Amino acid sequence: MQIFLLRHGIAEATAAGGDPDRRLTAEGRQRVKDVAKAAARAGVSLDLCLSSPFRRAVETARIAVEALCFNGPLLETSVLTPDGDVRSVWEEIRVHRHSASVLLVGHEPLFSSLGSYLLGVPELNIDFKKGALMAIEIPSFGAQPRGILRWMLTARLAA
Repeated sequence: MQIFLLRHGIAEATAAGGDPDRRLTAEGRQRVKDVAKAAARAGVSLDLCLSSPFRRAVETARIAVEALCFNGPLLETSVLTPDGDVRSVWEEIRVHRHSASVLLVGHEPLFSSLGSYLLGVPELNIDFKKGALMAIEIPSFGAQPRGILRWMLTARLAA
């Protein structure tokens, strides 16, 4: 399975409804679009998209699936919220193990920890920038993941 981790783009500082309701800024939308288009040019395709239910993540996911020509459903899951647990995310991934490629859209601090966990190196430090996309190949679905880092693309490199 190919797992793509996409951190949401730049979001507004505050929202009337609190943190879950923060929207992407115009710059955030453009940077996510740049990254998603670069991924599409590289041949990334999706079988499934899972997103945090927070507004900025859902907006990011919608931009990405459009650029990647994905017509399937966008599934929201609370395991991808900022305070999510990497083991819970792994269990969610394992539920969908028959998908060839999955896009996960979420937040920090979860995604730097999740990237390290999926690579089987929990002590690895990853600087997961807003709008960045990481590709990890998962060859098997045991209790603990042992993935292979294929690449990571930041919005600055995609522009």
